[in-house]
Amino acid sequence: MQTYPAESDHAGEEILFEGRPALVPSLGILALSILTLGLWLLPRWWQRGSKLYRVTTRRIVVESGVLSKRLEQIDLYRIADYTVDRPFGQRLLGTGNLLLKTFDKSTPELDVHEIKADVVELYEKLRVATEAEKARRGVRMVDYEIKA
Repeated sequence: MQTYPAESDHAGEEILFEGRPALVPSLGILALSILTLGLWLLPRWWQRGSKLYRVTTRRIVVESGVLSKRLEQIDLYRIADYTVDRPFGQRLLGTGNLLLKTFDKSTPELDVHEIKADVVELYEKLRVATEAEKARRGVRMVDYEIKA
């Protein structure tokens, strides 16, 4: 029996970001935590632990769930548009949101929300990686408008 060396789909893949949503992402959560003497942090901690984002140079992987896990992956070449959202309260605490519109049928929008990272820097890295992945796969995007 002859075996063939397995070529990894992940060769050359670099991690751009890996993390969970911030425990205290905004001033509203901070105020609620202070008013409830920290008790509001317990459900936030549980909610935060249920989601993990991993952004690489080829894909975005979202792992969700605490007891049961769900793993969802979106290839970067399927991303069509990005929106960076940094409300005032989140900007003060160094968090932000990244909304991705994709051509993926199961996940047309992906909200990477309340992450403790420089969202603008992540957006720039993700945009460059998306264009590189589209070029590597030979994917071309064509915009056209149908006039009635």
